[in-house]
Amino acid sequence: MASALFLTDYRRWHMALILVVEDNPDYRELLVNFLESVEYRVIAATDGAEALELARKYDFDLVLLDLRLPIIDGYGVCEMLRKDSDVPVIMLTALDSEEHQIRGYNLYIDDYITKPISMTVLLLKVAAVLRRTQHFGIDCLNYHNISLDLKGHTVTVAGKSVDFTLREYEILLELMQVPGTVVTRESLLAKLWGYEFYGDTRIVDTHIKNIRKKLGEEECIETVRGVGYKLQKCVDKEKV
Repeated sequence: MASALFLTDYRRWHMALILVVEDNPDYRELLVNFLESVEYRVIAATDGAEALELARKYDFDLVLLDLRLPIIDGYGVCEMLRKDSDVPVIMLTALDSEEHQIRGYNLYIDDYITKPISMTVLLLKVAAVLRRTQHFGIDCLNYHNISLDLKGHTVTVAGKSVDFTLREYEILLELMQVPGTVVTRESLLAKLWGYEFYGDTRIVDTHIKNIRKKLGEEECIETVRGVGYKLQKCVDKEKV
């Protein structure tokens, strides 16, 4: 059982609805009981087909997905989910090779946990993913004259709607969640691209350049040379 110290943070997300997909009955029961003990709402599936059926029926906040599943394996489930959903996915598996992890990240999973699972680590990762992807009770995130619609994934700049790609929106969201704090290029690569562009920070710089253009006169992204980017006060200034 998690300590009282850990429970305080997890209960911030007690309204989250989690889908647990695990074919081993003992492991499934352990996961469900443990998550419910810290006040998550949980629904369980025993195979890939059932998981997809439940995903069509319920609006889940997170999926804990075993890799080795009957009928449809975890990769297949994730691939089909990604056709019409961006629900966060944490993959659970005893297969810990780099090849298996890369394959998962290429299917846009959010995290990867190897078995046997530390329940404390699981709770930390669940809370971290929910913190990144969910804003319970918050519809918009604002910074000066820039507004993000967290449900519609749209951007408004000085009262006007501006078209952002999904990746540009995600980068701007990462910066707006921690205004004044430096967000490194490496952290953006790891969180938003996974392994696909790992080590090539130029892809981040290109997206930042496009974001700056779209923000126009409201542009307030400061370059921290050799490190990354942060939001600063929106005033006329020489770009760095």
